[in-house]
Amino acid sequence: MKRFSAQYIFTNEGPPLKRGIVSVKSDGTIAAVEDSGGNLSERESSEFHNGIIIPGLVNCHCHLELSHMNGHSAPGSGLAEFLKNFRTKRENGNENMLFSAAEADREMYSGGVVLCADICNTRMTFDIKKKSRIKYISLLEVFGLQPEKAGRRMDEVLHLAAIARDYNLPYSIVPHAAYSISLTLFRLLKEATANNRITSIHFMETEAEKTFLKYYDGPLMESYRESELLPENREIVSGHAEAVLEEITPSGNLILVHNTFVDRTTIRKVRKRENLYWCLCPRANLYIENHVPPVDVLTGEGCRIVIGTDSLASNESLDILAELKVLQTHFPEIALAELVRWATLNGAMALRQENAYGSIRRGKKPGLLLLQDVDLQNMKLLPGSSVRRLA
Repeated sequence: MKRFSAQYIFTNEGPPLKRGIVSVKSDGTIAAVEDSGGNLSERESSEFHNGIIIPGLVNCHCHLELSHMNGHSAPGSGLAEFLKNFRTKRENGNENMLFSAAEADREMYSGGVVLCADICNTRMTFDIKKKSRIKYISLLEVFGLQPEKAGRRMDEVLHLAAIARDYNLPYSIVPHAAYSISLTLFRLLKEATANNRITSIHFMETEAEKTFLKYYDGPLMESYRESELLPENREIVSGHAEAVLEEITPSGNLILVHNTFVDRTTIRKVRKRENLYWCLCPRANLYIENHVPPVDVLTGEGCRIVIGTDSLASNESLDILAELKVLQTHFPEIALAELVRWATLNGAMALRQENAYGSIRRGKKPGLLLLQDVDLQNMKLLPGSSVRRLA
């Protein structure tokens, strides 16, 4: 049994505890949480740390299998150009795919991540996940605009799902984005995912999505045309809200990813869908579109926010704390405890793992991190703030 204390403990079970004590069993299970009232006396086997103890971090959106693409796309080029570049360069350096993915997994663990929702198009990362100290939920992604190929796309993802089952890895089958799926494929997918516990979709990442869905025009249209991926006849949803409310399974939780250009009207429309979470990946949004999501609008509308990193194709690292630093820079009014909650308990709830992760409570095994080099007087992250694993 080990006991840990710090200047503050963010348990996510109530107000921060000043100089509280967390007792942890050898397997990482929380044995007790004590409120010292700020008056901490020395105790055998207690470790006191200067900083804030928080639960392990949750990454709600990652693409581990794209880790070899770090630096392949120029920043600020916009999503349409990014996707075009992605399609032509994805196989570049494929001899390094496994090494890069394994290294990214290790770096995420070192950065305090205990739970991760990871987008998959192949089985490549399954062995890594089987051995990882991070708990992964694999989101098996489907896309395709040609309706005549919808059946083939479903066969491919169902085959991938069978492999995930053989590995005994938790998974869900999910759509890629409203702009990348034909109505035929959407409806096959909705039928196949009628019992999903978790679904995610890339959502309003660029203004070009709106133009494409509404007018069948714009940068995404040009990107598809150049890649010869457009069907002969238009067969797409009419808008983002329609995709959420009519074409995606109503079962389980739905994570809307990016939300870089989401607006209040869309938020209010899609809120009719229950169990909705809004995933922010601000560094990837800055990398691709040089834009951050309207967090003030999301919080003002009472949206449940979670945090992701996207992939190393659109980010310098898979570092959840770095995402929180960016959010604090752009939205300094958000309290540190709230940012931490987004990256811990909210994420665990979105992935339906809150019984084990996300908060420091007796019987749970959330991982314990020390958030150090923080401005404790003003409760703000600093450029040099970092996390260190305690348990």
